[in-house]
Amino acid sequence: MAISVEVPQIFRKHTNGSRMLRVEGATVREVLQRLDRDYPGLKQQLLGDDGELHRFVNVYLNEEDIRYIRHLDTPLQEGDRLSILPAVAGGRPASGGHAHHGRTGAGAGG
Repeated sequence: MAISVEVPQIFRKHTNGSRMLRVEGATVREVLQRLDRDYPGLKQQLLGDDGELHRFVNVYLNEEDIRYIRHLDTPLQEGDRLSILPAVAGGRPASGGHAHHGRTGAGAGG
C-alpha cells in the first residue's frame, strides 16, 4: 500500500529535493526502512542507534503524533499521510523575545 510522506526542507537534501514521497509499507517503521533504502542518509537523521525516533523528530500520521499511537509500529493504510517534522526548540530566549529598551533588572514589574 502506498503512503504519502511529507519531508520538511531540512531533510530534503537526502531526498533529492523532493517534498512529497510515495512509499510502500504496512507500518511507520517499514516506511522509514524503505525511505532509507531509496534515500541513503535519511534514516540517520530520523532514528538513533537504538532504532527509535530522535527526540527532536516528530512523525504524524494524518495529523496524529505516532508516539501516542504505537510509535514506529503504528499500522498504516492505503492513502495515509505521514508528516516528518523537526521539533522546534522549546522555551523562550533569555530576553523573553523582546528588546530590553534600556531596562535593567530581572522582574517584569518595577
